[in-house]
Amino acid sequence: MSRHNLRTVVEFEVRRTITKKRFWIATLIVPVVIAVVFGLVTLSSSETNSSIEAQKKATFSFTYTDASGIVNGALVKKLGGSEAPSVAAGVAEVKSGRIDAFFEYPANPSRGTVKVYGKDVGVFNNGRYSSVATMILQLSADAKIASPELAALARGTVKVESSTYKDGAKSSGIQGLIPPLVYLLIFYIVIVLLGNQMLNSTLEEKENRVTEMILTTVDPNTLITGKILSLFMAGLLQMAVFLSPVVVGYLFFRTSLNLPNLDLSSLTFNPERMVVGALVLFGGFTLFTGTLVAIGAVMPTAKEAGGFFGAMMGLLIVPFYASSLIVSHPSALIVKVFTFFPYTAPVTGMIRNGFGSLSVLEEIVLIGELMICGYVVLRVAVQLFRFGSIEYAKKVPIRTALGLSTSRRTNE
Repeated sequence: MSRHNLRTVVEFEVRRTITKKRFWIATLIVPVVIAVVFGLVTLSSSETNSSIEAQKKATFSFTYTDASGIVNGALVKKLGGSEAPSVAAGVAEVKSGRIDAFFEYPANPSRGTVKVYGKDVGVFNNGRYSSVATMILQLSADAKIASPELAALARGTVKVESSTYKDGAKSSGIQGLIPPLVYLLIFYIVIVLLGNQMLNSTLEEKENRVTEMILTTVDPNTLITGKILSLFMAGLLQMAVFLSPVVVGYLFFRTSLNLPNLDLSSLTFNPERMVVGALVLFGGFTLFTGTLVAIGAVMPTAKEAGGFFGAMMGLLIVPFYASSLIVSHPSALIVKVFTFFPYTAPVTGMIRNGFGSLSVLEEIVLIGELMICGYVVLRVAVQLFRFGSIEYAKKVPIRTALGLSTSRRTNE
């Protein structure tokens, strides 16, 4: 194997990752659960729709009293109902089983309560009485208005299209917010799914005692770079598998699953925000990957490295505790700290970029900081891996490892 054969390292690492049973168990369990949930929702939706259709077709006898004078008697007659002589008589007929339901309309239905009395036909079927009582009142009110347009306005059926402007230009609103925030979703998915693999990628060779042999044929820089690229490729495969049931469900079962119809053409893609989001994502991924690889390089076992992994995941969540402040008051001191502290910068930066609260100077500083920190951490990770490959029993002293590097260069 060539000392700098990056392609060979990537192919080997990808093949080793995707041929493990635990990789496919972790990968397939999510889409299987989603598919099962979708199946249950579809079945439940089908049964519910059948029940609703059956209720629509089902008829029942009813009477009513109207103290408001709004109810249209002719309409009630068409529906098979009639007016009761009194409230007591109507209730008595329901109790005796001579009729199925009785509706008592108050003098002021907008403030009072329409009382419904009916024969118990089951928890899910009893709701039909209230539906019919409400429908009668609405149709009667519409008949009094005698104008479909005014009736629609009275029910609040009004379409509103709003436009907002910032600095003389039309704001993109929610349509412009979604695209750059997709980077944040990708960042979380990649780190959460691949974090443990990043941590264990260097630990496996150490625990198997094969690291020294590998380093005799492969340069550490090539090995670490190959591992990172292979993990990212494995993550893309996992995301594709995760999204497959959602895509299939949306394309073929959208109606039965009651999924909203997404109009992607309405989304606004701001070139500056999309480029900044991509660079912050790349810088944040490099920083977190290098840190996890470095932790794996200095720890003797995966068990001891697990605690540090939890701490890294905690740093991803911390900015969300101040999310309302990040969105509403981006100039606050704590937001500034989160924006430029390396391990909270990716999440905070992508949120602020999505909402358009980053200035050009802040964008440059943030991206530059993440790129530089990511590069430095990767270089440190390579050196720690080089030194830690021969330490199997205890944690590698970081000062010793980095000091050894200095002395070696001096001797050379």
